[in-house]
Amino acid sequence: MPSRPDPPAAGARQGPLRSFGRTRGRALSPRQEGLFQALYPHLAVDVPPAGAPPLDPAGLFDRPVRTVWLEIGFGGAEHLLGQAARHPDIGLIGVEPFREGVAKALTGIEAQGLTNVRLLEGDARPLVAALAPGSITRAFVLFPDPWPKARHHKRRLLNAAFLTGLARVMPEGARLRVATDWSDYATAILATVEAHPHWHWTARAADDWRVPPADHLTTRYQDKRLGDCPPVFLDFQRA
Repeated sequence: MPSRPDPPAAGARQGPLRSFGRTRGRALSPRQEGLFQALYPHLAVDVPPAGAPPLDPAGLFDRPVRTVWLEIGFGGAEHLLGQAARHPDIGLIGVEPFREGVAKALTGIEAQGLTNVRLLEGDARPLVAALAPGSITRAFVLFPDPWPKARHHKRRLLNAAFLTGLARVMPEGARLRVATDWSDYATAILATVEAHPHWHWTARAADDWRVPPADHLTTRYQDKRLGDCPPVFLDFQRA
């Protein structure tokens, strides 16, 4: 009779597989370390534990905001900060697991005097699970970790379960923009959306996905062209 697998060790990681790679790189500069100590605590999103009342993201900001947008995996923060500067009446929450990316966001927020950005260093999925239904009207997932090896595809963020979670916190008509420069990831995302009851692809012509949208802000990752195809921009709407 086959033996039963050992139970998870105390402290073992539970829940979904990690969808991102390393979280630390080179050491931060003294200025960046100072911003983590002085500024980040004022901007950090405190994710409530499972079972707690839902988090109303509009309440995270010092001044009333017209609506709240979410950017997951903001990298060097070029897009996040640019959208915040363009839309001072909108609150933006940026989530990024890589510490250097969060440091760049903090540097930009201080330099530009932005008051409508809140940050989370870590995994976006617990935050999405904690948000109040219908509380996010726009979301961006730009160039997520592609996990190009087939054995790692299960780690990709944009799967059916994650899209279902986003659909819960986004009202009908809300928009989700995904960008990738990996052709098989784009194909997989479109197949997942096609089978999903709450999302539809808004493209009507090839330029709708081949050409950067008019309100897109180019990121440094995008300029590196590390994928196997030109950047693909996929805009979806909550049905």
